[in-house]
Amino acid sequence: MTGSTFLYGANARANGIRQHYLRYGGKGRPVILVPGITSPAVTWGFVAERFGRHFDTYVLDVRGRGLSEASDTLDYGLDACADDVGALSAALGLQGYALVGHSMGGRIGVRTARRHPAGLERLVLVDPPVSGPGRRAYPAKLDWYIDSIRLMRQGAGVEALRPFSPTWTDAQLQLRSEWLHTCDERAIVASYDGFHQDDIHADLPAVKVPTLLMVAGRGDVIRPEDIDELQRLVPQLQTVHVPTAGHMIPWDDEAAFHAAFGDFLGEPLSAHRAQGDCHAR
Repeated sequence: MTGSTFLYGANARANGIRQHYLRYGGKGRPVILVPGITSPAVTWGFVAERFGRHFDTYVLDVRGRGLSEASDTLDYGLDACADDVGALSAALGLQGYALVGHSMGGRIGVRTARRHPAGLERLVLVDPPVSGPGRRAYPAKLDWYIDSIRLMRQGAGVEALRPFSPTWTDAQLQLRSEWLHTCDERAIVASYDGFHQDDIHADLPAVKVPTLLMVAGRGDVIRPEDIDELQRLVPQLQTVHVPTAGHMIPWDDEAAFHAAFGDFLGEPLSAHRAQGDCHAR
């Protein structure tokens, strides 16, 4: 790659709070990237750089993370997070945009598609938790998140974080260790509890836009029976597997992650498709 596609970081007053985002590219279809439970926007910069070559890309700091608003009284529920995305897209005047959500961000995307469909044309769900009332628990434990945040808040360095993500590179760990302390513990607990209390399956029949489900081949978040259920609820759903990656797909296999999109967003992010199968179901 020659040169960065990063344009700027900015704040917008939307849904009654300060929302911070990073913008890349500036041309083509608007794409909003919504990261996972403890991933501030800056940690998705390497993904946004690639997206910025093709799309007008906005990476959101979900409330309570990064540089977006956080407080002891702020509502961190799923509805509030989805309302943030709807309000931000309206404030920025985005039309015909795609929403790409990883993990928690995928659940936010589903709720956004139901509550704020205006302007949304494509939805990508990257290994979203399919837990909920009466369903099996999300496989990651809350302590994994809270313990690592508290260590970083105390000023612990990269080596203290390495046991939490032993396969990550030094650069990946360095960036995460720098920004993890910005995750409000209340926000993380609320989102994690929401994984088990919010019923996104009830939202799915209201999703009317083309939708891509990306499944990690080495994770246990989404199982074959889950895909079958999601397909019944969202008939237009397409499914792609990235067999080489765990739940943190772009960290485990960045090239396969980008390739897995194919031309779903309008043009491919990579000249090569992901290893394994990439097929509509």
